[in-house]
Amino acid sequence: MKKLEAVIRHYKLEDVKTKLTGIGVQGMTVSEVRGFGRQRGHKETYRGAEYTVDFMPKVKLEVVVNDNEVDDAINAICEAARTGQIGDGKIFVSSLEQIVRIRTGETGVEAI
Repeated sequence: MKKLEAVIRHYKLEDVKTKLTGIGVQGMTVSEVRGFGRQRGHKETYRGAEYTVDFMPKVKLEVVVNDNEVDDAINAICEAARTGQIGDGKIFVSSLEQIVRIRTGETGVEAI
């Protein structure tokens, strides 16, 4: 089992959600986050004073999939989130040792 954490542009969330549910992903967790990478923020002017916005608003999407679904999920996220510009985001893939569904006590793949 793998956990995919994708940091994407906030306005691409619905596209990514639609694409993932289309390939059979049943659940996801979404958080509003702020950060920067190569994009490094931008400059804004407020009441005549210029300042730099370092941390850009993003959305972090967490999805757990079976090992054989990882590539499909990554491709779906990339296709739906890509704009071709700096700041499109990143996907982090982690291995999961165990998952437990609290309600039923199911473990492993059955708990996804």
